[in-house]
Amino acid sequence: MKIAFYGSSLLSSYWNGAATYYRGLLKALARLGYDITFYEPDVYDRQKNRDIEAPDWCAVVVYEATPHAMMQVAARAAEADIVVKASGVGFADDALLRAVLDHARADALTVFWDVDAPATLGQLRDEPDHPLHRALQEIDLVLTYGGGDPVVWAYRAMGAAECVPIYNALDPETHHPVGKDMRFACDLAFLGNRLPDREARVEAFFLDPASRSADQRFLLGGSGWGDKQMPANVRWLGHVGTRDHNALNVTAKAVLNISRDSMAANGFSPATRVFEAAGAGACLITDAWLGVDLFLKPGEEILVARDGEDVAEIMQSLSAGRAKAIGTSALRRVLGEHTYTTRAVLADAIFRRHFERPTVEAAE
Repeated sequence: MKIAFYGSSLLSSYWNGAATYYRGLLKALARLGYDITFYEPDVYDRQKNRDIEAPDWCAVVVYEATPHAMMQVAARAAEADIVVKASGVGFADDALLRAVLDHARADALTVFWDVDAPATLGQLRDEPDHPLHRALQEIDLVLTYGGGDPVVWAYRAMGAAECVPIYNALDPETHHPVGKDMRFACDLAFLGNRLPDREARVEAFFLDPASRSADQRFLLGGSGWGDKQMPANVRWLGHVGTRDHNALNVTAKAVLNISRDSMAANGFSPATRVFEAAGAGACLITDAWLGVDLFLKPGEEILVARDGEDVAEIMQSLSAGRAKAIGTSALRRVLGEHTYTTRAVLADAIFRRHFERPTVEAAE
């Protein structure tokens, strides 16, 4: 079956946290026999900051960020059996969604794939006239990369016919243990772009513990932090491409995950970084959120901090030996239960169930 997938970017992770998710899941779907074309706009300097070139498992079409170019690629939806419009494409999202739905064949499966469901649902609650309200009445399926039952119930209440979480996961071919790289030597590392709904939590869970731990080294990677005041023991790297994530994850004694406000409040939303770090065998510390125990066992496969004071206390007592043991246990768990191959099998079953349903005419 052919999939036309309209997303932010497959080729670049620059200001694009969904890149790893897209790559892992679409590669796994391609191995199940899907013929995939990914359409991404040339925005936010992503094409100047590519992490990969077009892969052999997916065709990639990069289009200019103009209404004309957008309409041209939207028309290609007519060629596909499955038409996917992701959230947060980054150029004319509402118009793109309308256009791909208009061009999709009547027998095609139409999917809205939400890679930031808490934020999208918040916007829908605040904007009763948002175009997505109308589109949900037409779309066959909503998939999300997190959120659990709260997101499923919310989407169904807003008119979605079906909503299923397809969680983030690990691609063992891209994220795996490697040798240490002393460029990333530190006690605690955090990777994350500076975003309005996460900055206060970064201050609380990362910068404040750093100020309490002058004897330890903290490493910050991500875009947008250049003018942020930081303790002297924090070193900022700027954007860290995906090719360096493995080395950073294995070199730091521990790696920190900090959810955005909406993700933390909603729960059941493990970030891509959780599986990246676990896949490298890193000792991961995460802020507390509902549902973390569904993915990794607290205290054995992941460490959970309620606040910055917890982070500081964990780091003061965390030995290199215990950090290694936690990372090893996390790696074993994600390889067994949380790979993109596993997620793709679920998505494939959902897709096939749709096409196997009897038509109204046949049922009569």
